[in-house]
Amino acid sequence: MNKVARILTSESAVNPIVAIILGLIFGALVMLVGGYNPIAAYSALFSRIFGNSYDIGESIRAITPLILTGLSVAFAFRTGLFNIGAEGQFIMGMTGATFIGVKIHGLPWIVHAPLAVIVGALVGGLWGAIAGYLKAKRGVNEVITTIMLNWIALFLSNYIINQFLLEPKQQRSYMIQDSASLSLAGLSDLMNHARMHWGTVIAILAAVAFYIILWKTKQGYELRAVGHNMDAAKYAGMNVNRNIIKAMFISGIFAGLGGVFEVLGVFHYQVIAAGSPGYGFDGIAVSLLGANNPLGIVLGAALFGGLSYGSAGMSFGADVPPEIIRIVIGSVIFFVATQGIVKWVLIPFYSKRKKERAS
Repeated sequence: MNKVARILTSESAVNPIVAIILGLIFGALVMLVGGYNPIAAYSALFSRIFGNSYDIGESIRAITPLILTGLSVAFAFRTGLFNIGAEGQFIMGMTGATFIGVKIHGLPWIVHAPLAVIVGALVGGLWGAIAGYLKAKRGVNEVITTIMLNWIALFLSNYIINQFLLEPKQQRSYMIQDSASLSLAGLSDLMNHARMHWGTVIAILAAVAFYIILWKTKQGYELRAVGHNMDAAKYAGMNVNRNIIKAMFISGIFAGLGGVFEVLGVFHYQVIAAGSPGYGFDGIAVSLLGANNPLGIVLGAALFGGLSYGSAGMSFGADVPPEIIRIVIGSVIFFVATQGIVKWVLIPFYSKRKKERAS
């Protein structure tokens, strides 16, 4: 019991909680300045997230792709790379899964659905590996290439859908075959028709895989060593270029899986989009919130996804405009990311505890 209490009052547990509270307080002040009732707004927020089984299910659906894109960004960062391209890898994962889901006929579910997942994930991984190859072989900064690849992915996907998958008189692809669907119909019925799917389970397993790959395998040790110091890794006999490409490939697989499950589990089609869905960019914030740790990323995605989904409740329930809602979300992320401010606020608390222990 004492051990649990020590964990709950440890610095690593207290700091994020205080950061979230500070963010909500700052958001409340912004709402007061704007003439809105923060109590009503936050009540609407939590009611939207936890109000009924449908909202809980939809919150989980909103959190799932953020876990995968957060893992994607964090994996690259842990290996010394800055992957801004999770958005493009997410889109290419969607496109690969849509192509297999629509074009392949006659396969049983046990073959068709995994095939669509694997192809979508590999397409996302290969899209990430392009930036890794250019970095390793030509020295091109991965930030620049991944940003450009995001735009290329968006318009290439639109072209593929328009040329090969477009349903007549619609701005979207054909619906995927039922044999490629990863929806959980039984669970959806229990959750009042919330869009539940296998992707949530895979996202949790992906976080476990993230940890095992990086900290429990020789390959993970090499990837981290290259990220810490390329020259030292090269001196130790490691193939730096190959590890850079591998790191971006694995990072792209995580993001690609996010897109795969949005198609196979949620919408069952892909639209011709005028802009990016934004999950890859949100994954950068999730990665920072989670301190590039797989468990932290799951929790960060839950926070970010919950706030994003619940923000609609603030808009409808308390008439708070979307701009102020984004400020509230941004302020929470700001305080979580700026741990120095939180530690400064907590100095009196920790000083008092040290004195109690000393006496």
